[in-house]
Amino acid sequence: MADKKGRIIGITGGTGFIGSHLSRMLVAHGHEVVIFTTHPGKRKNKPGYTYSYWNPDEGKFDLTSLKKLDAVVNFAGAGIADKHWTKKRKKEIVDSRIHATDFLTSRLAEYGEHCKTFISASAIGYYGPDRNNTEAFREEDEHYHDFLGETCYKWEHSAQSISDKIRTVIFRFGIVLGRESGAFQKLAQPMAMGVLPILGNGHQMVSWVHIEDLSNMLYRAITNADFKGVYNAVAPHPVHHDELMKTIAREKGGIKVPFHVPAPLLRFMLGEMSTEILKSCTVSGEKILKAGFTFQYDTVEKAVKDILSTHYQ
Repeated sequence: MADKKGRIIGITGGTGFIGSHLSRMLVAHGHEVVIFTTHPGKRKNKPGYTYSYWNPDEGKFDLTSLKKLDAVVNFAGAGIADKHWTKKRKKEIVDSRIHATDFLTSRLAEYGEHCKTFISASAIGYYGPDRNNTEAFREEDEHYHDFLGETCYKWEHSAQSISDKIRTVIFRFGIVLGRESGAFQKLAQPMAMGVLPILGNGHQMVSWVHIEDLSNMLYRAITNADFKGVYNAVAPHPVHHDELMKTIAREKGGIKVPFHVPAPLLRFMLGEMSTEILKSCTVSGEKILKAGFTFQYDTVEKAVKDILSTHYQ
């Protein structure tokens, strides 16, 4: 059952890659977006957009804006791959998700009387490495007991704390592919110099999603009350890392010399974070398909071709 248009949607982390794409889609469909940020003064309000203050560390929230919201989308969280995983950085990654989500849900419970929908991000880091039975991970599987697995589990638990009051939907994001995504840029950048880097043996499975499909999933969950619970936000056809890299190289054209970056070197350079780069994680998108979602970019060939097409230039 689809909700009416013209709603007011609040987004935390709305100035980032995914938040920016979703915001544009919402405004294009006639909704109003309120982006909560610690620096609203640095952004100018424009048609369809309002920037409001929130700061979980200081316990501050623009309650006037919060009280008007029909739905909230939570993208708050420090970048997983932005910095080395020092003890301090790992604390930032955890606190920026769990503490921020705890703060957000507590304020929603108290002041969000008009809010009917809460969407929260999670990640396929919830799962561990592929199992010996080769079955893809599904939403009902248990979380893995490593840093990211525990972080995602606590993050989701925090988001679910409000599910008895507000319809709550959690998406476990795969690797998000898009022209502006940090992941895609890091993969494609060396190819400008004629190098095709293969990380480790290249056989690790990558569960990915195109940014437009992800934004459409989020939009559907915001506007359709039939969406509830946890969904894997991944395309239906995961690929091996080397296949992804070769697809990018083919679409970019020119001569690209394959270069394998040995796993021990990655571990030396990146430390604990290298486990996520080298990990094979096959995640099922069956649940979102059964919910009636249609992927525009269901294969990595379609996704890469679109990202590198002229309309992005």
